[in-house]
Amino acid sequence: MVSIPNVTLNDGAWFPELGLGTYNLRGEDGVAAIVAAIGSGYRLLDSAVNYENEAEVGEAVRSSGLDRDDLLVTSKIPGRDHGFDEAIASIERSLETLGLERIDLQLIHWPNPSVGKWLDTWRGMIEARERGLVRSIGVSNFTEPMLTRLIDETGVTPVVNQVELHPHFPQGALRAFHAEHGIRTESWSPLARRTELLSEAIVGEVASAHGVTPTQAVLRWHTQIGSTPIPKSASPERQVENADVFGFALTDAEVAAISGLERGRLWDGDPDTHEEM
Repeated sequence: MVSIPNVTLNDGAWFPELGLGTYNLRGEDGVAAIVAAIGSGYRLLDSAVNYENEAEVGEAVRSSGLDRDDLLVTSKIPGRDHGFDEAIASIERSLETLGLERIDLQLIHWPNPSVGKWLDTWRGMIEARERGLVRSIGVSNFTEPMLTRLIDETGVTPVVNQVELHPHFPQGALRAFHAEHGIRTESWSPLARRTELLSEAIVGEVASAHGVTPTQAVLRWHTQIGSTPIPKSASPERQVENADVFGFALTDAEVAAISGLERGRLWDGDPDTHEEM
């Protein structure tokens, strides 16, 4: 079993330095894949209403044999559920679907700017936290100006902002803002799937220098820049490979070289409908 270290969020909660993305893990096979990941050492399970697998995540938690407090379950409010009352109702539906007594980390899936109700949604999440429905609250796909307004108008800083982040899109300025405000960065699409990232010469050179795979080199890069990657895999062998990145350390020069692969984001549009890669 792989040991994944934790960090402490700005509300005092623990948070793993690497988690499991569960997009498209559904049905009996999905439950089995998530249970296998838990058995391998994963403690952070990232789900969402729009992944349509909250029931499977909840079943995996109950089947894992672990104490509930040893696992951290994330879900996300979709754009269609924005608003104060709507957010609370969405969380209550998620709890029912999960079959759990609480959600450990509740995120706004994206700000849904055309509707413009993300502040009311955030206030609803604060209320849900006060009721004990959720433990920690954060956001996903928020920009620096949105985060600033959120903090200024509510006085509550998100514990996490989950964003597209990988060596082709390292998000340096946003990560610096997060660090300044005590917001943990979380990376979706950490391996920039369906691109040539893992074939980049520098990634191969770094991997060879440490006797690891290109995937492991990139995931270690994430942890060393202060972000929690959430790679998705249904394969138990690949799950172990993805998590086994804490037994070596990249040099500052290697981190900088991988960060120098910046090209831009892969995806642009509505994160409610994107495929988590």
